[in-house]
Amino acid sequence: MMPLSLADIGEENIIKKVGGSSEVRSHLADMGFVAGGSVTVISTINGNLIVNVKDSRVAISKEMANKIMV
Repeated sequence: MMPLSLADIGEENIIKKVGGSSEVRSHLADMGFVAGGSVTVISTINGNLIVNVKDSRVAISKEMANKIMV
């Protein structure tokens, strides 16, 4: 298991666990980051990520990506 921020670009990953406070977990769940879901990193810019999750492209910060374990 590793944080999403370390995942390879273009490789589909399965979300194993979402960490952080209950507010952070709820916010990430609203965006589609739930355990068992798939996520693909599209690109990274200064550590921040653009990812495909639930057929949508979402930009997340490195701090948020570190809370998502794949």
